[in-house]
Amino acid sequence: MRKAPHIYQINTWTWLHALRQKYDDHITLGSIPQSEMDPLITMPIDAVWLMGIWERSPAGVKIAAEHPGLQNEYRHALDDFDHEDVVGSPYSIRNYNIDPNLGNRQELVAFRAQLADYGIGLILDYVPNHVATDHPWTIEHPEYLIQGTDEEAIRRPHDFFAANGTVFAYGRDPYFPAWTDTAQVNAFHMDLRQAVIDLLTDIASLCDGIRCDMAMLMVTRIFKQTWGNRSGELPPTEFWEDVIPAVHASNPEFLFIAEVYWNMESELLQQGFDYCYNKGLYDKLEGGTADEVRDMVNRDLDYQGGLIHFIENHDEQRAVSAFGFNRAWVSALTIATLPGAKLWHEGQFVGHHIKLPVQLGRRPVEPDDEYLFEFYQLLLSDVQNDIYREGEWQVCPVRPAWHDNASYQSIYAYFWQCEDDYRLIVVNFSENSAQGSVMLTLPQEEQWQFRDILGNKLFERDGQETAHNGLFVDLNGWSGHLFRVIAK
Repeated sequence: MRKAPHIYQINTWTWLHALRQKYDDHITLGSIPQSEMDPLITMPIDAVWLMGIWERSPAGVKIAAEHPGLQNEYRHALDDFDHEDVVGSPYSIRNYNIDPNLGNRQELVAFRAQLADYGIGLILDYVPNHVATDHPWTIEHPEYLIQGTDEEAIRRPHDFFAANGTVFAYGRDPYFPAWTDTAQVNAFHMDLRQAVIDLLTDIASLCDGIRCDMAMLMVTRIFKQTWGNRSGELPPTEFWEDVIPAVHASNPEFLFIAEVYWNMESELLQQGFDYCYNKGLYDKLEGGTADEVRDMVNRDLDYQGGLIHFIENHDEQRAVSAFGFNRAWVSALTIATLPGAKLWHEGQFVGHHIKLPVQLGRRPVEPDDEYLFEFYQLLLSDVQNDIYREGEWQVCPVRPAWHDNASYQSIYAYFWQCEDDYRLIVVNFSENSAQGSVMLTLPQEEQWQFRDILGNKLFERDGQETAHNGLFVDLNGWSGHLFRVIAK
């Protein structure tokens, strides 16, 4: 897979359901019409993440259907919600087999091969922290799971459950109530680690990488904080430091992506992950100031290269709903042009508004925003160029355009160069207009054109003038430029 890949997330169940409705046929991964594959394989992306491919838990489906806290979410997403729409959480996994409602192993292999013919990789899920409450391990390997007592099952029914004569803990993180459709694995158990290595080695034969759900929960200090003495003695090694190299031994190019929070990105990168969620940048883009976003954008190049940037995924609200249209526009421009990987979400390119609970197998029909689609087409087509992967990247200082004009503080800018190919990205991250002079280094003996790939702006500047005075920009609120810089 290419460096700094662009990954496109698809909710597998709802995607196939929509195709079944459209074609009045029971479509699975092995029978997707070519007319539906063509838009996918010609999209300017590097990988498809098929979310929710694994066998869902029947017990989890029942829990999801009856969960009182989810009923309003279901009805908000679907005006005509019916209990048959509940298919269970894709993160309550009964087994790492292809869910028979979606296809089978051979169909997944063929789907991957079709993507590979067009240079597109395949990403799948792995949930390290927990399994479904009816997973075979509750019978065959109860020692792999955190256990409790009969008294705790009675006294704390939201934390513990009984199955097959043993009491198990529900899966959880240390800061929220337990997920009652899951059973907690014991990250410290060495036989469990070997079972995970065997599992992931098999999964690696089916795809090009995995997105590891809540990966930081398996870090020793976090796991000990959550489970105390229940987990047994501290292991001599970290979970991921055992698992990742063992999988790479037979699959050296296999990609590990961590969903990670709590500012633990550096720690997970050090433990072997290729990319970690950049939730910090997401939070600042969604609700922060220009200064806060600039601080995130200006971080070290090597560090940013290990992050995966996003403004949407299945856990977050839709970008146009959470950010507002214009703020979402400049945020997309920002994440698409930074060093590192990018995660895009099905429906994001056409401005869908409704966040779908992952337990639902059907999605609402929403109108497409043609203007936003055109913007993303232009943006993604350009950022597929090698300059964004192999080029040199640097932050550009922004100076006041004139005395007493503080609006420049809302602007941030950065520059890519690969041989004689150049890009300049300039963003006004505020609702007010802003002016400033962007300082950048270009050969002074040339005359330069700054052509905005996303609009009709064209500036012509003398190299010496630009070197001394910078490039003056005057930006409306929540706007930006993606300039291709060309020597005349």
